[in-house]
Amino acid sequence: MKKLAALFGIIAVVVVSYLALTTVAPTTTVPMAVAAGPTYSATIYVAGHGGHFAKADVTIDASNAAEPVKITNLDKVDIGDSKSHPTHDARVDSNDPNVLFWSTYMPDANKKMHVGKSDLKTGKVIQDVTLTPDPARSPGEKPPLYCASGQSKDNFLPVFMGVEGYVDVFAKKDLKHLHRVFISDLGYTKGSYKFTHGTNSPDMKTFILTMNLVKDGKSTGDVDFVLVDLAALEQGKFKQIAKNTIKGDPNNTITFREFFTKDGKYIMQSAADRLWVLDAKTLKLADEKMMPAGHQLHDAMPTPDGKFAILTVRNVTEGCDVEGKGIKDEKGEAKTITDGIVMLYDAGAKTVNTKATSVCFGCHKGMGKGDKNAVLCGLDGSFKK
Repeated sequence: MKKLAALFGIIAVVVVSYLALTTVAPTTTVPMAVAAGPTYSATIYVAGHGGHFAKADVTIDASNAAEPVKITNLDKVDIGDSKSHPTHDARVDSNDPNVLFWSTYMPDANKKMHVGKSDLKTGKVIQDVTLTPDPARSPGEKPPLYCASGQSKDNFLPVFMGVEGYVDVFAKKDLKHLHRVFISDLGYTKGSYKFTHGTNSPDMKTFILTMNLVKDGKSTGDVDFVLVDLAALEQGKFKQIAKNTIKGDPNNTITFREFFTKDGKYIMQSAADRLWVLDAKTLKLADEKMMPAGHQLHDAMPTPDGKFAILTVRNVTEGCDVEGKGIKDEKGEAKTITDGIVMLYDAGAKTVNTKATSVCFGCHKGMGKGDKNAVLCGLDGSFKK
């Protein structure tokens, strides 16, 4: 596994303003001291456009006001380069925590998309298969391609984010492509939705799908959640179990990746400008929290007990050089870039912690890339007992 030269580089800590939104009305909250509670240790894999995953050993402690998510070691797992393997998708194998499945967000030079798996012990790619996006219905010559994914015991199911959206089914053992199931099979016509995402429930009986609704070519802010039977999906068919529509902001709300809590009761749904927590059976809203200005939420991974969730967020911040000095643009103004950070959601208190930790910028800066965007998206990981 390739160790970064800046392994112990400065980890940027971002202090941000915070707005909390209840399911009834928005309210402004002020950070308060948190009593000592459970702590967690995990290794997380955060997908990025550089053709690699940031591998971070983290300690989660909500009572640590200064650093609720603390990085104790930072590394990376390469799957390719930034031109051929930009990725949004991390999925740790349910059968083997040392295997990571992934798919790519952008086409390579040959207009192919990639689906693969890596050995997390060695950091080496085990298998990398290429395929062409559907030439008639989803050409895929430009991003977005795959973003979200789910799995069953035997299959890996990446979700195509472009139009038309679909779910692919690959056999885990050899990555043989078994099925492609289009969202149109659920009654959605091309142009009526965009940015399909989805994942499996922990018991692997159901699969949640999200579609951002579109009218006259513009997002409405409404998002459809459709729960389907996973066994049927593995056979190339949709069998709908439940459906609900939740309203957001047409200018800012976009659903991305999501996780079920381990007990299967809730769905933690990233939605760009907000976090949605849904009842996993009824798909009704259980909590809603706004993200601070300049922050875009892309994934939310719960702790094993469901009391907290690690959030992957794109944050607009000021670029700087290897010495930590601010960088100016051609007009002499501070140059802003996008950094990848993690934040913490407290399900009991129903708050998003106002402190954040970078999983990208510390190393980017140490490699002399502190003026470049560090675009993260999804994550997955393993918690230590």
